[in-house]
Amino acid sequence: MKIRNKIILYFSSTTIVLCAITFIVIYQLVAAYRENLFQDQLKDKVVFSLKFLEEVQQTSIDLLTSLDQITINDLYEEKLLLFDSNKKLIYSSLDDTKILKAETLLNDLNINKKWIETKEGEFDVIGVKVEIKGNEFYGIYKAYDTFGHLQLNYLKYTLLGTFVVIVLLTMLISSYLSRQIFRPIYKMTAELETIDLNNKNATLSIENNKDEFGFLAEKFNELIQKLQKAFTFQKHTIHHISHELKTPIAILVSNLEAMEKEKDLRTLQTLITAQKENTLSLGSIINTLLEISKIESGTEMPFEELRIDELLLDIASEIQKLYSDFSMTVSFDNPIEDESELMIKGNLKLLTIGLHNMISNSIKYSSNQKAEFSIGCSDDEIKLTFKNEGEVLKEEERDFLFGVFFRGANSGGQHGFGLGLVMVQKILDLHQGSLHYSSEHESLNIFEWRLPKSSS
Repeated sequence: MKIRNKIILYFSSTTIVLCAITFIVIYQLVAAYRENLFQDQLKDKVVFSLKFLEEVQQTSIDLLTSLDQITINDLYEEKLLLFDSNKKLIYSSLDDTKILKAETLLNDLNINKKWIETKEGEFDVIGVKVEIKGNEFYGIYKAYDTFGHLQLNYLKYTLLGTFVVIVLLTMLISSYLSRQIFRPIYKMTAELETIDLNNKNATLSIENNKDEFGFLAEKFNELIQKLQKAFTFQKHTIHHISHELKTPIAILVSNLEAMEKEKDLRTLQTLITAQKENTLSLGSIINTLLEISKIESGTEMPFEELRIDELLLDIASEIQKLYSDFSMTVSFDNPIEDESELMIKGNLKLLTIGLHNMISNSIKYSSNQKAEFSIGCSDDEIKLTFKNEGEVLKEEERDFLFGVFFRGANSGGQHGFGLGLVMVQKILDLHQGSLHYSSEHESLNIFEWRLPKSSS
């Protein structure tokens, strides 16, 4: 069942049931009030008749009979029976109506029970014990409350008619309100059917951003943007993977073919060296892409206690072996009194990839074969600084520095496909760290890592 139909059903049924219960209670209360009021009237007539009988004594029977003839049409189908202290019948009204429970009621009336009320069909029947001037009398009265039942029937049909009107209005109003409430959803559904994720401007219109539907539309728009980014990332990834892997693989194949034909040992050694470098480059590309994929998929990474200075020194030493002509220096911005100040919680593999990328970039984009790395500590974080002289990024390029596949104008002639800094940024995000770029003058590139300490 649709939610709209559920709302109509639940709201309508709840309202209808509550109205029905309310009307039934009202009817029952009025019916009980009518019965009590009428029985009080019957009791009053019994008491009046008994007192009148006691007052006039000998002539009372004739007077009561005369009075009975005069008032015989006051109540429809009534019967009055009066008894003396010995429960002997001393008066019976002229009506032909019979009291079926007269003997039972008379027997039940005693010192402890002076008032009995019951019903025979739609007739009200009462039994009363009255003490007048030290003498006990009994009266039994049966009558049909014509006026009271007419009023009760009028109330019944009035409530029934009102109930039918309320049911119809409830159905119409709930249908209208549900249609109004769900109108934004129908509109959103129609817009979603026509949205093209390839269109960067494809969004849901928001009529009112203060209600739940406006909030839902905003979240849909955010989801659409994420999907568009994901599709763009996928499309660019496939394009760049095919582009980046095609060249290294072609080179590898070309080198193998040349090695297969080459007979000179020196030339063969050169080709083997080139093959090794190209293979390492291909492996680095594949490894970077795989790690990006892992992070994007939300794979949980294991963290451990690491000394960031030792990790930086180890990676710098390893790269130094490959670039013996390049000068790298590592220094501390301030004295370190306790080695715990250099401890962080991190993933060794990810941080190794990130530091390797930063040092490699320092080498690639250095204009004087030199790079400076420094380590600084504050109360709650560790700062790593990577400096090298070379062409800096233009101001308009810096906003896109950490974007996927972005490469600045200073990257001309350098191999890469714009994923290195994106990878570093994501690695630092996983470690609750940050990455910043600045330039003190037109030929100095400065990258800063900020990582929380293990104890913070």
